[in-house]
Amino acid sequence: MKVGPDHFRTPIAREGIPFILIAGILAAVLFSLSKVLGVVGLLLVAFVVNFFRNPPRRVPAGPPGRIVSPADGKIVVAETGPTGRVKVSIFMNVFNVHLNRIPVDGTVTGVTYFPGVFMNASFDKASEQNERNRVEMRTEKGESLTMVQVAGLVARRILCYAEPGETLAAGTIYGLIRFGSRVDLDLPAGTTLSVRLGETVKGGETVLGTLP
Repeated sequence: MKVGPDHFRTPIAREGIPFILIAGILAAVLFSLSKVLGVVGLLLVAFVVNFFRNPPRRVPAGPPGRIVSPADGKIVVAETGPTGRVKVSIFMNVFNVHLNRIPVDGTVTGVTYFPGVFMNASFDKASEQNERNRVEMRTEKGESLTMVQVAGLVARRILCYAEPGETLAAGTIYGLIRFGSRVDLDLPAGTTLSVRLGETVKGGETVLGTLP
């Protein structure tokens, strides 16, 4: 990965430090104007710290074919398409953890960035029209899958540290999306899902299903 192995071992993602500092300076300025405004500033600091939090996660043990959730949030799509491939989409609101994780053990075969618009990420068409970043992977058994980080109405910055040729374990943090977004999974035909529409999941912990 572009970052070292210790990059994501801090309780707050390092990418959030500049935003926390800016919020802190703004809070100090607001406090100098009035206590009420200062409290508003402190709430802003708390929000930013909460957004960039990196809580410890225990990746469930299991066979190589298990699929762990790549993100925290709510399942908004869980369906089998006309070709038999399975799609799962997870919507992250601004209060969810926004670090993204590798769903299966495998090797990255491609990374592609697509510029786009910034409509609400909960809309189906956001997967095709919003700014997004696609990571393609192949498992040891040769099964192919993709993860797509989709920017949302507020999120306008996708960070992805995965690179082609890397072999990564399920649950490994590979990037993040700032301030509200979505992650789409395209899985092989025959994948068995263990989650349903509307279910809340945790990145790196919730098992979404099993590869064929």
